[in-house]
Amino acid sequence: MSIPVVDFGACSLREKDVSEEQMISLSKDLETAFTEVGFVFLKNTGITQEEVDRVMAISKTFFLQPDEEKQPFSRKSFAGSPNHGWVSFGIERLNPSRPGDLKEAFNITSLQPDIKWPSGAAKGFREIQTSFFQRCKELSLRVLKVMAFSLGLDPEVFLSAHRFIGEEGNCSTLRTLYYPPVKHEEVKEGQLRCGEHSDYGSITLLFKSSVGLQVRQRSGEFLCAPAVPGAVLVNIADLMQRWTGDHFVSVLHRVLLPPPGDLSTRQSLAFFVQPDDEALICCCDGSNKYPPVTGGGYIAERFKASYGQN
Repeated sequence: MSIPVVDFGACSLREKDVSEEQMISLSKDLETAFTEVGFVFLKNTGITQEEVDRVMAISKTFFLQPDEEKQPFSRKSFAGSPNHGWVSFGIERLNPSRPGDLKEAFNITSLQPDIKWPSGAAKGFREIQTSFFQRCKELSLRVLKVMAFSLGLDPEVFLSAHRFIGEEGNCSTLRTLYYPPVKHEEVKEGQLRCGEHSDYGSITLLFKSSVGLQVRQRSGEFLCAPAVPGAVLVNIADLMQRWTGDHFVSVLHRVLLPPPGDLSTRQSLAFFVQPDDEALICCCDGSNKYPPVTGGGYIAERFKASYGQN
């Protein structure tokens, strides 16, 4: 089974209104994708390739600096926003049974004015990243609205739980990722660029520059996600599966090593949409299949598994 490609033009960021007929058609397509595969490519979202390229370019400028230049911006360095900042190479293990992932990242979680941002060689980093964060926020809310429609729910069921994206009380994150060249002679047994994992929150928007991502199918086999120019790859995350009583499915995915001798780098941008910290997530189908949980409480437990207790 392949990952569906759906035209999101009716709900594009360029559009103000969508007809009921268009919403019905689009919601059916998304429901099919999210119940059968857990992933979908959306084209014509209103976010341009030029926007994506600009974020990747300034991100690469930051990542190529010496570690001592990046260290002041390390994750856990920002009071009140513990997930914001630079994650150094090999620190994160998204599959805790494997060695550290062969990547580094910068998490943009807080848009508060008192947050310190990279400058110098990465001049413009703050403006470019925060602008793209807002674009992803707008798109994600439109996707959530279509998802609610597909379930016969009032859109506010989802939208009211995501009121504080980019503000205190919500840890939705724009994550820019850099995978440096792999020296196969230094790779530990079982080590990957990104270990098998499922995402934590509601949905994820992924913008990738190349192939390498694999998605697990119901059969247990992994499917290579193709490159679809200009499209956004959207997937269901664990809390949304729980929220919908397992109607929408969150599936494992990973990034493999390149073949020996391939010294290419890889970049991607992921916008992880999380419910507000105080939002109480209950099964929206009335099934009570899972006990209620707050958005903040759930994400805190998942971070412990990926980064350890500290």
